[in-house]
Amino acid sequence: MTTPLLIDPNDRPDEVWADPVRGRFRWRTLLSSDVTASDTFTAGIMSLEAGEHWAVHRHAEAELYFGLTGEADVEVDGKIYRLKPETLIYIPGNVFHGIPTTSASLRLFYTFASDSFDAIKYTFRDER
Repeated sequence: MTTPLLIDPNDRPDEVWADPVRGRFRWRTLLSSDVTASDTFTAGIMSLEAGEHWAVHRHAEAELYFGLTGEADVEVDGKIYRLKPETLIYIPGNVFHGIPTTSASLRLFYTFASDSFDAIKYTFRDER
């Protein structure tokens, strides 16, 4: 891609993941070749309310989490890291990671080195 993009998260629709075992949260896709004229990266903003979680999973692509608001523990390769505003967690590819049940709301920016969100194949730890 050679054309710059300016994307306002408020112009993007909320999407919802709602699975009693694997988690409940909302996200807004900011970059993904299936919805934006982009390549190279997939990115978005994820929101969890108190009591929500994102089950431990992995995918081939490395990922970044950058805290926007709130705080929560993030499990990465069996260790717990505290994500809070203006902190970044680098998650290597094929490493199990997830967000245990949150005690307060959390918003984070995430990005993958992948053209499209649809190209990311998730494996959940409970599938092993």
